[in-house]
Amino acid sequence: METVTADINETKGIGVRERIAAFVELTKPRIAVLLVLTSAAGFYLASHGPFDYALFANSMIAIAMLAFGVATLNQYWERNIDKLMERTSTRPLPTSKVTPTESLIFGIGLCSIAEIYLLLLVNPLTAILGLIVIVGYVLVYTPLKTRTSVSTAIGAIPGALPPLMGWTAAANDITLAAWALFAMQFLWQFPHFMAIAWMYREEYAKAGILMLPVVEPSGRLTSRQIVQFTVMLLPVSLAPFFFAISGFVFLIGAIILGVAFLIVSIQSARAKTNEMAKRLLLASVIYLPLLFILMVADKR
Repeated sequence: METVTADINETKGIGVRERIAAFVELTKPRIAVLLVLTSAAGFYLASHGPFDYALFANSMIAIAMLAFGVATLNQYWERNIDKLMERTSTRPLPTSKVTPTESLIFGIGLCSIAEIYLLLLVNPLTAILGLIVIVGYVLVYTPLKTRTSVSTAIGAIPGALPPLMGWTAAANDITLAAWALFAMQFLWQFPHFMAIAWMYREEYAKAGILMLPVVEPSGRLTSRQIVQFTVMLLPVSLAPFFFAISGFVFLIGAIILGVAFLIVSIQSARAKTNEMAKRLLLASVIYLPLLFILMVADKR
């Protein structure tokens, strides 16, 4: 009771609009948009015959709520770590715009509603994948960030599930083509997150987050992984063409995007500077949406 009272006292003097904005910020809406976009692509690519708009809407609402809930619980778990880093010190929990108790209830509520939604209005298979996202990201990846640099690879698994969830929402099964979408998003996360980790390596070190650039400050392994995973991503990104999901226009576009992304990855790996890491980060957030948009636009 004392903890709850203390939590309430922390938020006194904060206006209603500011509080609402804080709860919205907890959900990391920009990240959720990208996850829903890849989920929507997976749904569309798996759809055959008349498009089921009701099922599509229910699926995207549930997946968005799941993304919101997972992001909130992630920030609840890392609230003390976030205080130690400049890039996260202004988040709702470190600034006491939202209390830990409120964020925990909010996050659990969103995840629970999302899972019930998926189970009743989509299908059990997609609900199971959603549960894997919750457990994998919140209960496994997040606490491991302060224990091992391997956490990046572990976190990439739930991070790659949205397009697979979109696929299963439409088709209620998992095919090789569906696994290809998963593999694309899984591999993409390594250059994406390594760029972030390099840019903020000093802050991560101060907070005790064991990202690879913190464990190995020279950047040799970080650079190697950036290039290796981007090289692996290039042929995997062509899989939709060979699985007859998308056509020749997609194939050409995917090759161009993949080569451009690889060039930026190599440049960043060689330079080992924050400026080039930022350029790689920008390239990654442009590359993935364009790739999925191409897939959808040139669906066979």
